[in-house]
Amino acid sequence: MIRCREIGIADFDAITDLLASGFPMRSRDYWVEGLGRMSGREVPEGFPRFGYLLDHDGAPVGALLLIHTARNDDGCTSIRCNLSSWYVEPAFRSYAPMLAKVAQRHKDVTYINISAAQWTWQAIEAQGFRRYCGGMFFSFPAVSRPAQAMRVEVVGQDAQAVAGLSEANAALLTRHAAYGCLSLVCRAADDRAFPFVLQPMRIRRIAPLAMQLIYCAHVADYVVCAGAIGRFLLWRGRISVAVEANGRMKGLVGLYRERRKYFKGPHRPRLADLSDSELVIYGP
Repeated sequence: MIRCREIGIADFDAITDLLASGFPMRSRDYWVEGLGRMSGREVPEGFPRFGYLLDHDGAPVGALLLIHTARNDDGCTSIRCNLSSWYVEPAFRSYAPMLAKVAQRHKDVTYINISAAQWTWQAIEAQGFRRYCGGMFFSFPAVSRPAQAMRVEVVGQDAQAVAGLSEANAALLTRHAAYGCLSLVCRAADDRAFPFVLQPMRIRRIAPLAMQLIYCAHVADYVVCAGAIGRFLLWRGRISVAVEANGRMKGLVGLYRERRKYFKGPHRPRLADLSDSELVIYGP
């Protein structure tokens, strides 16, 4: 008998074995660490903490990891769900749609897929998902002209408050610092404060050189602060920052590469907000 149910703490060993088998490029420790982070994070009431599995006579033969987050969209609280890693053993692939149907049953939730392989794009679009991001712009911020008297500060995971930022933004920076991201505040001469979260990229050829922009309040803020951020990163051996984009970015030097991201639901995700996503909780 096959049934679909929520993943629980007791399933950890079996689920990590299943995912390590299904994603051989990822170590078992990768899944152990990610699920450990998921066990301690805040999850909106009524939603699964980890996701769903396909149970065959007491053993998991498929899993779909989910990351539910309560967000503020246009002044209203909404729920975003990152559809993360999805794997079903070959003998049970005919039951895979059961996972998708259960996971996406809430009409008021915005579902995102931020790691879709190119060969899955057509299938994802057939499921009703729409593209919100066309690719990544690999900027070289150090060559941008820095704003006058712009300062860059690192925000650690133990910071209680961050001057110039809202309580929510300060909490986001400290939370992501705890995930291992680089949380920064750029301070302008007029005392404006711009929050940023970056993370090292794990693309083999450029891993030692590039960071990915995980969060900023507005993409335009990155353009304003690019020069200061670029020089800050240059001293740390990083020369490029990858930013979600739908084409080349005006005011920045760099290269654009297609890498689609999709959503389905009431709220179109904005660019440069991958906070609390699989990239930071499970890792790039």
